[in-house]
Amino acid sequence: MSQLNSILLIGGSGFLGLHLIEQFYKDSPGIKIHVFDIRPLPETISAYFTFDPMTVPAIIGDLTSDKDIAQAIEKSQCDVIVHAASPLPSLPREVLEKVNVEGTKNIIAVAKRMKVKALVYTSSAGVIFNGEDVRNADESWPYVDVHMDSYNETKAIAETAVMEANTQDGLKTVCLRPAGIFGPGDRQLVPGLRAAAKLGQSKFQIGDNNNIFDWTYVGNVADAHVLAAHKILNPLELDKVGGETFFVTNDQPTYFWTLARTVWKADGVIDKRYIKLSRSFGIFVGSLSEFFAKLSGKEPGLTPFRVKLACAHRYHDISKAKTILGYKPVVDLETGINYTLDWLKEVGQ
Repeated sequence: MSQLNSILLIGGSGFLGLHLIEQFYKDSPGIKIHVFDIRPLPETISAYFTFDPMTVPAIIGDLTSDKDIAQAIEKSQCDVIVHAASPLPSLPREVLEKVNVEGTKNIIAVAKRMKVKALVYTSSAGVIFNGEDVRNADESWPYVDVHMDSYNETKAIAETAVMEANTQDGLKTVCLRPAGIFGPGDRQLVPGLRAAAKLGQSKFQIGDNNNIFDWTYVGNVADAHVLAAHKILNPLELDKVGGETFFVTNDQPTYFWTLARTVWKADGVIDKRYIKLSRSFGIFVGSLSEFFAKLSGKEPGLTPFRVKLACAHRYHDISKAKTILGYKPVVDLETGINYTLDWLKEVGQ
């Protein structure tokens, strides 16, 4: 049986973090939940969440600080750390390195020193993506030689450090690789799609939309973390989980533009015809956008990476997560989109 009594959620005030609180609250009655983040929990939370924020202590600190992490572990008396903190992919490389690499290595070092039992790390399915097709990939696929973006490159470095930190008689570690996360609290994917529709961009399509893509509802991702946290403390399961990686998806790959059009349809935006832009032309436009964005100091609306992502097959085999973790996506894509749209209405977006 699992011996999980207390959990420390690093990044617990963020998008995925709030869903982690919710999932541990619902699935692990009696567990002590502590949050560590650079900011406190939101003053008001969505009606989607059922936990009481007043019962979840939030510890404010810097994950690259040895002292701050040590104090958080001491206060929480955690058996397991879930490290889900991550900056936006669009931020400068030095920020990504500081949080994803330096921060993760600091957490590992302090956790080992303070005899924490286990660490669950939120990685990314993008660690094996270089712009080429990813078809039914499983965990045997290697990292790419050259990453297309600093976010996934630093995630791969951090993931390697986490897996190498796994020991038989000390800290146990496991890495989860979610793909295309969305859901209530999402400030990027679905809000970005709605903004694009308002600008009249829904009529444009990059690629031929014959490519299959994985999206993952955030509650399902959180559920996988709960399962991993329990499994890695179970002596009967440890050898199958410790030092391992697991892809996590909705197990419902769909054509890339399906999610966008489902969101737009729910908002009453239905385009009968689309202006299709080829992959090569999209990369050309993305390169120009990136160039002029650097000159202006603004974030580019389109980049070669985003074009390649929109045109590539990218779906994964989650048999390992199903078999070993017992993972099963509970919320399907359409329901997840509806939850997200309901949340956006609630918060007035």
